[in-house]
Amino acid sequence: MSDEFVKKANQILQKLRHQLNQAMVLDKWLVDQLLISVLCRGHVLVEAAPGLGKTTLVKVLSKTLDLEYHRVQCTPDLMPSDITGSNIFNPKENEFTLHKGPIFTQILLVDEINRTSPRTQSALLQAMAENQVTLDRTSYPLDDQFLVMATQNPLECSGTYPLPEAQLDRFFIKMKLEYPNANQLKKIAQLNLDHHPDQTLSPVITTKTLAQLQFLLKRITVKDEVVEYISKICEAVNKDENIRIGVSPRGCIALIRACQAYALLDGRSFVTPDDVLIMADPVLTHRLLNTGDKSVDKRFYQNVAATIPVPGMSNANTAKKISNMLELV
Repeated sequence: MSDEFVKKANQILQKLRHQLNQAMVLDKWLVDQLLISVLCRGHVLVEAAPGLGKTTLVKVLSKTLDLEYHRVQCTPDLMPSDITGSNIFNPKENEFTLHKGPIFTQILLVDEINRTSPRTQSALLQAMAENQVTLDRTSYPLDDQFLVMATQNPLECSGTYPLPEAQLDRFFIKMKLEYPNANQLKKIAQLNLDHHPDQTLSPVITTKTLAQLQFLLKRITVKDEVVEYISKICEAVNKDENIRIGVSPRGCIALIRACQAYALLDGRSFVTPDDVLIMADPVLTHRLLNTGDKSVDKRFYQNVAATIPVPGMSNANTAKKISNMLELV
């Protein structure tokens, strides 16, 4: 692929980065994860304590990308039909009419998803995997840009239900918002003094341009040895004695796609082994289920990857290379 195309795409992505940073006080890594998910059309799970700006983040993203968004506030009494819609009988026409739910949009904000019951959570499964909804044996396609951005409170919060493994595996990336420091709190306060941050935003790109970026992403080169490297890391993770549920084929493919997007954000037309180590934590960790209390973080992937030779590098330099790369994340 031409370097000129990559350069132009990178310039557009820098504009998106700039606007997101102007409207939200986020570190560069969180903004990058968000853009990577959009480029890959991958669903996002955002975890943070109440009040940290999860909902504002989705509003800012939808306005920046000029995409329609609907919001669902999850509560314990929310029903699946409140999300998907339902067929309602029309006595005048003597037939059933489809009343579409909020899922028929481009960005669906599912706010506090773990405050609703597992039955209602499962209403999203088909839409997230197949980009369609089935009601009364009839399937309805969703928009090409359909994206679920779900927010959840930590499970320690009262009144929460853990997401089932099948649903977690459908989320492309899991992001975590931490409490801001004093400088960040000052900037947040200044942004909100006169108006809400999303009120003055205008679209940076059109839907057509976004689709072109997503098409360009598929042209980012992933050499066979890098695909093999990713496959071996996923296999090693699954064989770890502390992992009860490991990386699915969907997770392995998601990691490859995320590496392509990271390369594009970095202004490259090819994926490197370094990209794999950087993207492993946000793409894979939420898909894993441990047997004990041991947590999975970037150091876990360091230990796993240290046993797998990096393509084009001697075994003696592998561990040092991995350690240096993970310090960047």
